[in-house]
This record gives sequence, structure tokens and C-alpha cells, in this order.
Amino acid sequence: MAFSLGLGALVSLICGLDRVAMLQIMISRPIVAAPLTALVLGEPMVGLQIGVMVELLWLARLPVGAAVPPDDTQVAVAASALAVILGHSLGSSGVELSLICLMIAIPLGKIGQLFERLARRYNGRLARRVDDALDEGSFFVAELQHLRGLTSFSLAAVGTYAVIMVGGLLTIPLVWPLVQQPLGYSSAWVQLALPLVGIAVILGTINVSRAITLFCASFCMAFLLMWLV
Repeated sequence: MAFSLGLGALVSLICGLDRVAMLQIMISRPIVAAPLTALVLGEPMVGLQIGVMVELLWLARLPVGAAVPPDDTQVAVAASALAVILGHSLGSSGVELSLICLMIAIPLGKIGQLFERLARRYNGRLARRVDDALDEGSFFVAELQHLRGLTSFSLAAVGTYAVIMVGGLLTIPLVWPLVQQPLGYSSAWVQLALPLVGIAVILGTINVSRAITLFCASFCMAFLLMWLV
């Protein structure tokens, strides 16, 4: 388990830095981060299930400018790691376990919002130090502040991952015997509900008067294509 937790933390770090600090090649998106985490842990399909369910929930809330939404990246990474690790220890690998891991991870993702705000506040002070260092002609000190800025974002990402993992590892084994059977009955509906909530959020942010018409047309077109196939 310790090795798996370490691999998950490594993916958490890389994807967390991609979120706002560097690269930004979109591996921080849940639809990529979750399967990547599960692939590293040997169960890629588990991550794909979780990534699909998480992606739409935060698609309309991006960390752009001063906006700091809950950390969807770490929710996807930690939920995937929890599902794989606990799947081995609890002897279950169905979608029910993925759902309970996701239900635990989503509210704890709010911690990532707090950690990222602290990191940004700290980096704001570093920016002033960079200005002072450049005024003094000390380029080494200026570069050092950039590295400190990356470190603060790294700690925020891994810290969020750690909080979600600890919460999940302490909570899920206790509640799993109680929720396994009910989730078995309702898992299909929960899987459907999460994307529908995400679609509703996206429609709420579209500045188009015919958004409902466009959604209904797309919905009917999808069913038509499914029927033709």
C-alpha cells in the first residue's frame, strides 16, 4: 500500500503543477488525471470511470485568473487511488466502490481550494521579493523565489491529495459494509446523476438564450446516433 500511495502522490504532484503553476498541457483535467493515476496503479478502467464522472462537474469552473475552484484534479487523482488500493484490500472492484470513493473525495476537494489560496497568497509575497532582487541586480535570488513558488503549489497539491487519501482510508472501510448493497442497487442512477449535474452547471453558465433548445437537440441527436449504431 505504501508504494501505491507514493505513486499516487507522484501523479498528484505532476498533475497539480500542471493545473496552474507550469506546463498546463491539460493532464490536470480529471478525464486525464484519473485514468493516468489508475494506469500507474495497474487499473486504468477504474480511473476512466471516475474521470468521466468528475470531468463535467467542474468543467465550467476553471482555475483562471483569480478564480480558485475546489481542486478537481486532486479529487480525481485521490478517488482513483482510493478505488484501486481499497479494491485490493476490500476484495471489491465494482463501480460501487468507485462511487463511494468519489463521494468521499468530492467534499474533501474543498480543502484544495483553501491550500491553493494559501499558496497564491504566499507567492504574492514572493513576487515582491523578486522585484526587490531585480532592483538589486541579484538574479540568483529572483530565480530562487520562482522555485519557492513552485514548491508552494507542489505542497498544496500533495497536501490536498494526502487529506483526501487519509479521509478515504479511515472512512471507507468503516462505511463500506453498510453502503455496498444500497450502492449496488442505485449505482446506475448515481452514475447518470453526476454527469447530469455537470451538464446543468454548464448550461447555467452558457450566455445563450437558446441553451435549453441546444441541449435538447444534442440529447435527441445522441440517442438517434445510439439507435443507428
